Amino acid sequence: MNHGPTVLVSAQHAGIQNAMAAAWACVLDYGKSTKVTVVLDKSTFTRGLVEASGYFALQLPTKSMAKLTHDLGSESAHDVRNKLDKVGAKTFSAPDLELPLVEGCVAWLACKLMPEIHNQQTYDLFIGEVVGAWADERVFVNGRWNFDDGPDDLRTIHHVAGGHFFVTGEVVSG
Repeated sequence: MNHGPTVLVSAQHAGIQNAMAAAWACVLDYGKSTKVTVVLDKSTFTRGLVEASGYFALQLPTKSMAKLTHDLGSESAHDVRNKLDKVGAKTFSAPDLELPLVEGCVAWLACKLMPEIHNQQTYDLFIGEVVGAWADERVFVNGRWNFDDGPDDLRTIHHVAGGHFFVTGEVVSG
């Protein structure tokens, strides 16, 4: 996640699942346990699921998922019944957690919410402790991203505006 891609945020509570796109997410700490942050607006349906369940997942969508990512970020489960079905998002369960993960991504982070009420209410900022992590070995090798040697469709995306994305590019050395 340290290369700044758009993420999908998913959560589940009382049998209800949802996923949304988010542009503001990053790693906070690589200490004893990795911690991440994500901004979830008060109006989002997914935020309510995160607050109720205490868990969320961050996942990295790919170039081939740009339309799905846009749709997940444009539709609200407040307005659209069965949002995941409507936009064609398929999910699978995180091992040992009731947490939906979106198929087709190149990485998934299962996170336990670290409640910080002031940050959540004032800044819409959520902190999670990573309790599970998985990545596609075609583009994540030896603890590093390697998009140059993987299929082009597996490059991550970065939202610009209006449904447009940049794709992660080639590596340059400094």
